[in-house]
Amino acid sequence: MLHLIRKLIESCIKLLLAISLTLYSVNASAEDRNAVSNDWLVAFKNEARVSQISEKTIEATLQHAKFLPRVIVLDRSQPEFISPFLTYLDTRVNTQQISQGRQMLQLNESLFVKVEAQYGVPKEILVAFWGMETNYGKNKGNFGLPSALMTLAYEGRRSDFFRSQLLDVMRIVDAGHNHVSAMRGSWAGAMGHMQFMPSTFMLYGVDADQDGRINIWTSLEDAFASAANYLSQVGWRKNEISALEVKLPQGFQYQLAQLNTRKTSDEWTQLGVVAIDNSQLPKQENAAILLPQGWQGPAFMVFSNFDAIMDWNKSVNYALSVNHLANQLKDDLPVLGGEAAEKSVLSYNQLWALQTKLNNLGFDCGEPDGFPGLKTQAAIRAYQATQELPQDGFAGPSLYNRLMKQH
Repeated sequence: MLHLIRKLIESCIKLLLAISLTLYSVNASAEDRNAVSNDWLVAFKNEARVSQISEKTIEATLQHAKFLPRVIVLDRSQPEFISPFLTYLDTRVNTQQISQGRQMLQLNESLFVKVEAQYGVPKEILVAFWGMETNYGKNKGNFGLPSALMTLAYEGRRSDFFRSQLLDVMRIVDAGHNHVSAMRGSWAGAMGHMQFMPSTFMLYGVDADQDGRINIWTSLEDAFASAANYLSQVGWRKNEISALEVKLPQGFQYQLAQLNTRKTSDEWTQLGVVAIDNSQLPKQENAAILLPQGWQGPAFMVFSNFDAIMDWNKSVNYALSVNHLANQLKDDLPVLGGEAAEKSVLSYNQLWALQTKLNNLGFDCGEPDGFPGLKTQAAIRAYQATQELPQDGFAGPSLYNRLMKQH
């Protein structure tokens, strides 16, 4: 049943994306559909020259780059549904994904042992990122990065950011790491086995095989060393875990369960928190409790290494899924809690309405955006306190239905 629901949601999203693309194509001017303005190109080329990028690379990068309307649609589209954590997890960490990951560990064991020894990042974590990002190298993206990034730099929501990414693409080419024609990746500019942005490549890329170029597209040695270097540079701590599932005591103060509330594991133990199997917590500092699907869902304790994963991708669901896949690759540790969690989801429009309602009731969410960020979570907790509800900050269906009845 869950599989069928997921397929239905994916079909709805694809249909909405197709409609959006059609509408955009109809409304866009001929110039928008075919090219960026000449003035923009002249200004960008001058900026590249000032950045000491060679004329040869500038011309090679921009000569065949095209404006891609589909990229703008993807950049501006909002997901119709926000997946519950357990659904998100089930979609991305399934039996096939785990089996393939274990095979990849065996096939590349000597390489992973070498990288782990040098950078201190466990091989299971690297394989988990690899699986989450590109399905072990099978889906690295096929957008021409010059076209995708030029489109986003010209008309995207974050034009300055993508302008800098396009300049870094040129620097990568100038340095001889790849040819323009081979610079392919996602619509947003992520590339290679581990989906590095060009700026991430420039900061953390490693020529591990010492062939004179950093090749994250086809060299597994370079790709994994670069990923491990990135994680180690942003704070990965050797021989520490990133997260584990925990059990919360009766009467736990759920308002403490948020990423920014940190305690030592000993302090959490004093509050009655134990590992899901009732064992003692590991002796680590900087620990937080997360409830990704509300107080009735599973509970996790996260540590400093979880912050390193979040530096890669700011999504809590993503970071927990990386940790879970790594656990499955090593010890076969399923998520045990969450049987009573709310199974249905709020749509993007419902979340927008929830934020609007909270604002109208005096609980400040900021400008509604359809996503349950930290400010929205804080507003929900404040509202829950007035209703004598568990203050978990979770935007679930029961909270939505209760709010919509408020006057």
